[in-house]
Parts: sequence; structure tokens; C-alpha cells
Amino acid sequence: MKDKTKAIHEGYIKDIQKTMAVPIYMSTAYEYESVEHAADLFALRDVGNIYTRISNPTTDVFEKRIASLEGGVAALATASGMSAIFYSLVNVAKAGDNIVASAKLYGGSVTLLTHTLKRFGIEAKFFDPHKPEEIEKLIDKNTKAILFESISNPSIDVADIEGICNIADKYEIISICDNTVATPSLFKPIDYGCDVVVHSASKYITGQGLAIGGVLIESQKAGKKIEDNERYLVFNEPDESYHGLVFTKTSFPPFSLRARLSLLRDMGAVLSPFNSWLFIQGLETLDIRMREHSKNAFLIAKFLNSHPKVKKVHYPCLKSDENYPFAMKYLKKGCSGLLSFEVESFKEAKKIVDNVEIFSIVTNIGDSKSIITHPASTTHQQLSKKELAAAGVAEGLIRLSVGLEDSADLIEDLKKAIEA
Repeated sequence: MKDKTKAIHEGYIKDIQKTMAVPIYMSTAYEYESVEHAADLFALRDVGNIYTRISNPTTDVFEKRIASLEGGVAALATASGMSAIFYSLVNVAKAGDNIVASAKLYGGSVTLLTHTLKRFGIEAKFFDPHKPEEIEKLIDKNTKAILFESISNPSIDVADIEGICNIADKYEIISICDNTVATPSLFKPIDYGCDVVVHSASKYITGQGLAIGGVLIESQKAGKKIEDNERYLVFNEPDESYHGLVFTKTSFPPFSLRARLSLLRDMGAVLSPFNSWLFIQGLETLDIRMREHSKNAFLIAKFLNSHPKVKKVHYPCLKSDENYPFAMKYLKKGCSGLLSFEVESFKEAKKIVDNVEIFSIVTNIGDSKSIITHPASTTHQQLSKKELAAAGVAEGLIRLSVGLEDSADLIEDLKKAIEA
């Protein structure tokens, strides 16, 4: 099936009621046919539902659908995008290990890497996503993952994805791409060699700011890379917490299996079945929406690029943008709805944000309604000036998440605010 068809039909087998819409299975637990059946489920000899902390029929449809759209073999839904990123990293890393990460990441990911994981004894090392050759200088025997964003938020940089994944393959290290901003409608990291993809489903996947959730998707290559790899002994040795199970010796994709049976089981960042259902609805219209978001954002980027009070516009589909060559390679269907622009000062940026009427001041992206944010005073305020510079967040930077309103109205709204 093609992607548009998968987004509507993948993963759903109609039950006895033959409902066209995927049902919401609001249940914490499930009945077993017998003691033997229960034992078979717990031992993975049979496939089925045990407890919603491990799996749920509605969530299962969402996981299968997003895995198919990304070209993966399995997915694990989580309670938020940050929990998906956290699980993807601690699934492979422990105290004494390190993560090599792009210097251009979402502020929450930076904080996770530099503060929270540091307390777990996991170190973070950073590289320029346009210069993957820097990664080789940072890798050592304890490096367990390479993390980057396909389109970074809020600096709007497009990584040299193929270059990063090639180095990850050379050293047999798991590569993890946050594809939240691009979505599988515009870009599929697995097609370019990525091992694991993560999303904040709270953004474009839901599309209307309705629900918090995340998901990680495993590629077929990830399992092959993990198997018999000394970097990842936890997957290749018996897990005493799960009956001595060896994750690479089952018929299931090992990365997502361990994340489910170890991390989701023990830490419990479980996605609500209702939120799974909302994400399923979002996937059905994702392709159409991403085309419109991209079209509107491009028109606004061109307007901003021509305005004398705007110092710089960050949007990869602009020829003047340093990311343009990467965008032409990876983002042929569009560059999504996220863009940012710089004005003269912190004060000027705040004035513009306070004077818009259609754009809402909200620290979110991917909504059908247009959103404006001043990252230096909100999403990235926890970063030092040095960290802000490294993340590409100037004090006069304004981020836009361009929605689905008429582009002419949005341009006029920005024009009035800039010239006020």
C-alpha cells in the first residue's frame, strides 16, 4: 500500500462489531482464556494483551500505523515525546556510557542530556549536524547512541542525515533521529540509514494540539546492528527480570521489545488509549496537512526574507538558507510549518510577539492554529547564553509554527506587528 492508504487502513482488523472507526479500548486489563494461555502470554509464546501498561488494542493500531508510515518494523507509543526520547537513550545506555548528540536540539532534549542523564551517570557529547565528521572524534567504546533531529527545533537546521548514519554504521552504533518536525509525510529517516526514529506525537501527528504523546520506531537494521554487538550486551545476555529472556533471540524486533518489557513496564510512561485514538485520527489527514503547512510557511518565509526589519530568516526551502542543499536532498515534498526569524534585539522580538493578533503566543508546534514563540524567554530560558548560541537561539529569535489559516491573513498579521 502507498502511504496515504496506510495512514487510513494500516494495523486495523475490524472486530465482531465491524466498526469503520478504530474503537477506543478503555480497559486496564484483559481476560485470559486459561492459566496456560496466561502463562504463554507472559512467556511470549503467544501474542496478546496482558495489561495496558504493556499493550492496548487501540494503541497497537497507532503503533503499527506509524511504524508502517516510517518504514519501520515495530513501534512503541509513550506518554510524551520526551519519554520516547528518554526511553530510546536509556534503552541502550547505562551509567558510565555516553551519547553523541547534535548541538541543534529541542531545549528539552538538551536539558535531558546535560542535566537529567548526567545524574544517571550518562555523559553527552555534541557535534555540528552539518559536520558529521566531528562525530568520529567523540566516539569511544562507551558510546551507545548518536542522537539528532531531521529538522531541528527551533533553529530549523536540516542535518546531514546520511553522513551521520554512515558514521553510526561504521562504528556499529545506534542512530536515533527525532523526526517530529518533518513527519513521515515529508521525510523518512530509515530510508537514509537511521536505526530508530522518535516523535512527539503531540505536534503534527495530532495536528490540533489535542493530546500529549510520543512514539519510537525501530528499523529492521537496528536489530541486526544490536545482535552480537559488544556495545549492547543488555540485548544479548539473559534478562533476569524477564525469566532470562535474551531480546535478540526472540522473533520480535529487539530494540522496541526491550523498551516495552523493561522500560515501559518499570517506568510506566504509558500512552492513554484515548490519546492513541486521537493520534490515529491525526495520521489520516497528516499528508494533506503537511503539504498545506509547508506551503503557508514557505510564503511567509519569503515575505519575512524581504522585510527590512528582519535580520535573518531560518527556513530550509529558501535558497538563501544555509540548509537549502540538505533540504533539496531530504525534503523534496516540503520543509514543514516551522520557521524562525531574527530581529534586532530581545526587546524588539518581545514587541512583535505581543502585537500579533492571529498568531497565538503558545509554546507548542504542529497545531492547525498558527503559533508564535520567543524561545530565549520560554522554551530555552533554562539555557545559558553559551548554550543558547550553541543551539542556534539568538535573543532576537522568533519561532513560528505556521498553521492552516489563509497565508495572506498571516502575512498581514506579521507585517502589522513588525511595523508597529
